[in-house]
Amino acid sequence: MGEGRAKDEISPVADRVLRVLLPIAMLALGVALWELVVRVGGIPPYVLPSPWLVFSTLVSDRALLSASLLVTLTTTLQGFLLAAVGGVGLAVLFNQSRLIEYSLYPYAVILQVTPIVAIAPLLLIYLPQQAAVLACAWIVAFFPVLANTTLGLNSVDHNLVDLFRLYGATRRQVLFDLKLPAAQPYILGGLKIAGGLSLIGAVVAEIAAGSAGAGSGLAYRIVESGYRLNIPRMFAALLLLSLAGILIFFALSVLSHLMLRRWHESAIVREV
Repeated sequence: MGEGRAKDEISPVADRVLRVLLPIAMLALGVALWELVVRVGGIPPYVLPSPWLVFSTLVSDRALLSASLLVTLTTTLQGFLLAAVGGVGLAVLFNQSRLIEYSLYPYAVILQVTPIVAIAPLLLIYLPQQAAVLACAWIVAFFPVLANTTLGLNSVDHNLVDLFRLYGATRRQVLFDLKLPAAQPYILGGLKIAGGLSLIGAVVAEIAAGSAGAGSGLAYRIVESGYRLNIPRMFAALLLLSLAGILIFFALSVLSHLMLRRWHESAIVREV
């Protein structure tokens, strides 16, 4: 039993290498199969473009697509920052005042459970296009930050809170020296969720704006390319959106690891 278990164990370095190489190998295999199916089946580009054609379109239309990507990323970042500041700030107010929490938290839930697809057209009517897109990105990303931060602040060990008060700590000291540091894993978890959701909210609003004939982001380029049957450009824009989402998640994961690696169990590297 011990020898069989030892054979299954791998070193931490080999584990990290496998974590990187296996997804890359699967991606390469999928792209190769996609290219083979298109070439062997003679599928026309307006039905399913080959990966090579998508890459060529990405290069040839790089000026247009990069400008649209910048617009989408700018809106996503702005919505994320507003959600982060607003969600953490409101969660702190909820933790300090039950009256405020009971008064406002139900409306935050209502805002979250209402589909953003239904809200986006209304916002485009009452707000300028860019403001409506930003509002959608903020609405989708706001609640995860608020909910996770509220949970983290309320999950602090009450014995530690009583100990702080026993030594004469003020409410401000309890909040900044105990509750906020202890809630960091929850806050960072909410931010990781909000990063991807802010991109989704921006894309949904841009699609709604594109259906009305306005917009300049990547989602608008997807709608525009669909009307023109420029399917390779649609795939190229979709690829950029996917890469943007991966980059956002990776950046927030690195931030979370750097902030938690010295003290929290979820970020401490263990040997296999």
